[in-house]
Amino acid sequence: MPSNTLFAYVGLSHASHATIKSLDLDAVRSAHGVVSVITADDIPGLKDIGPVIPGDPLITKSSVEFYGQVLFAVAATSQSDARRAARLARVEYDLLPADLDIEAGRKANSYVSPMHCQQKGNVDFAIDNAPFSLEGKFASGGQEQMYLEGQVSIAIPQEDGNMLIHTSSQNPSEGQKLVAEVLGIDHSRVTVEVRRMGGGFGGKETHANQWACLAAVFANETKRPVRMRLARADDFSSTGKRHPFESQYRVGFDKEGRIRGLDVDLYGGCGMSADLSNAIVDRAMFHIDNCYYLPAVRVRGYRVKTHTVSNTAFRGFGGPQGILAIENIIEQIATATGIDPLKVRERNFYTDEGNRNRTHYAQTIEQHIIEPLVTRLTETSDYYERRKDIRKFNVDNDVLKRGISLTPVKFGISFTMQHMNQAGALLHIYTDGSIQLNHGGTEMGQGLYTKVAQIVAREFSVELSRITCTATRTDKVPNTSPTAASSGSDLNGMAARDAATKLKKRLCDFAEKHFSTPRSSISFNNGQIIVGKEKYPFEDIIKLAYHHRVSLSATGYYRTPKIYYDRETATGRPFFYFAYGAAVAETIIDTLSGEYRILRVDICQDVGQSLNPAIDIGQIEGGFVQGMGWLTTEELKWEQTGRLASHGPATYKIPAVGDTPSEFNVELFPNSPNTEATIFHSKAVGEPPLVLGISAWTAIRDAIASIAEYRVSPILDAPATPEQVLAACDHLRSSRAL
Repeated sequence: MPSNTLFAYVGLSHASHATIKSLDLDAVRSAHGVVSVITADDIPGLKDIGPVIPGDPLITKSSVEFYGQVLFAVAATSQSDARRAARLARVEYDLLPADLDIEAGRKANSYVSPMHCQQKGNVDFAIDNAPFSLEGKFASGGQEQMYLEGQVSIAIPQEDGNMLIHTSSQNPSEGQKLVAEVLGIDHSRVTVEVRRMGGGFGGKETHANQWACLAAVFANETKRPVRMRLARADDFSSTGKRHPFESQYRVGFDKEGRIRGLDVDLYGGCGMSADLSNAIVDRAMFHIDNCYYLPAVRVRGYRVKTHTVSNTAFRGFGGPQGILAIENIIEQIATATGIDPLKVRERNFYTDEGNRNRTHYAQTIEQHIIEPLVTRLTETSDYYERRKDIRKFNVDNDVLKRGISLTPVKFGISFTMQHMNQAGALLHIYTDGSIQLNHGGTEMGQGLYTKVAQIVAREFSVELSRITCTATRTDKVPNTSPTAASSGSDLNGMAARDAATKLKKRLCDFAEKHFSTPRSSISFNNGQIIVGKEKYPFEDIIKLAYHHRVSLSATGYYRTPKIYYDRETATGRPFFYFAYGAAVAETIIDTLSGEYRILRVDICQDVGQSLNPAIDIGQIEGGFVQGMGWLTTEELKWEQTGRLASHGPATYKIPAVGDTPSEFNVELFPNSPNTEATIFHSKAVGEPPLVLGISAWTAIRDAIASIAEYRVSPILDAPATPEQVLAACDHLRSSRAL
């Protein structure tokens, strides 16, 4: 950092819902090292940075909507001085009633946007006339992204009033837009650069923007570089998380466990503003079917306002919450019918027979992979033999109980906002034959830079070491979409391939003319360009083309075809394709303490034609563990004041190495290239594996159910913490005693 860098920090509210009576910042301004203090009145341009719908003030002015909301910001000559100064403010509040959870928000009839409904068939008739029916409710908690690198941005003033932003963001183009609008300048005068992130998981899609904007305001005022970095506890309190959800449902089914009709209400806890909640709740609705054909279904999505930090994107973007809701219903049906849950799942699968291939939003399922994938996994994992052994174990043991479960996943790939499904790339070939690649995707540990570089290397048939992937910058590739929705490789890989294809054509046109050789005799192979019977090193042809004034730079562009969604009719094709997978989890629980361990996990994941099997397997393993954490140990707790109590690693438990299964088997489903024209017929692998963690939750549920010989359905919301597990065990003991 430059030697004259200032360090910024924020003053945060200590009320969850209130009007601000007074804000005394005199002590802050006079504190040691302080150079500048800003409030809402000091913002030169845009004051509300809501990404889709207004409602997210950069700095609040007269009211407080959650504990940890930004009241002011301070810039000082050191990080410690800025933090100390920020705590010297004197604030007086008029406290107002606060709705801190979904139930309270529903009672207050408080929503950030209107309800949306998707429906297929005569739902009430189907349920009322089904041989069996049941109803219930289910809740799943939120989840902290817990990225290794917290929220951080550096703003550096440039000549002519321009601004350079270095930030840990999944969405540089949106950061560019908002910084420019907050400063009141053209977008072109702001450049945002992202070299890499220490994790994102959705938490840096929109919630990185606030800190970049605040740093830019200070840099614009002081004409000095400004660094804004949140402490971990304040990062927890002031940035959004996965949406908690509640579902209420009625389902009709037959004696074989086949669903006849489903009516379900999904309530997403949005926090104080909409942020990305419309799309997140929509995606939960899109995934309420998971892998199952529903002849008649009505799903209503509600976006509940609470006086907590606005929840935001998290790996899966609402999809896991919708899939978890239907998997809970499948478990309830299995208990009611006395049928193995896996059999219930298989009997409800989408199939290409009998018109059982149409979703509730009218998209046709075109690639039927889940049935053979599950069949393969049941065989490779010895599911049925192990289930027999587990049943015998549970009969012989009163305290320790084991459980096993196989859960499938069908996950839709694409941004559900059509315009976001586009990408650009910039490719330069230098005269030594080295290649510089830039694209709009950001690297956050998922291997995107490696995959896209591999694509370019493959197109030119050169070694990967020739490719240099430079930092993502808004002045190289403009108007990019966030790196999210599992679309990083799909979009940026195709854009980079487009640029490479243009350059290859340009080089072939040159070689054809220069060497008077037919196009059919020109090819690229193993670092060489073959022209007729002659083989030339790649760099030799590049130098020759340069001397003959052939442009060695090209832009690439890609937009995903076929996708659309009409929200008025709630129909369309929101997803380009589906990625499939399944996991078998085995667990053991202590019924006297609620403690448990995940003993073994077997996974089979559909990745199409893998771009990089090693990266894909790493994503699958990490995704499963993160999903397992969401559903087992990761519990967000708020105090009555609205203060987040689980605000750090000491009070919020993510899975550690010791929590991972001692036996962990991962297989990429073989011989299943994507039938859609994706990059080399690969499939996304970022988000779908997280949903496989549901198998850990259902395995715990299976172990608990053994207490009452699988005849009573455990009451088990998510996360299944030891406390929840113990309560569920006690409930089943009481049921058995009756």
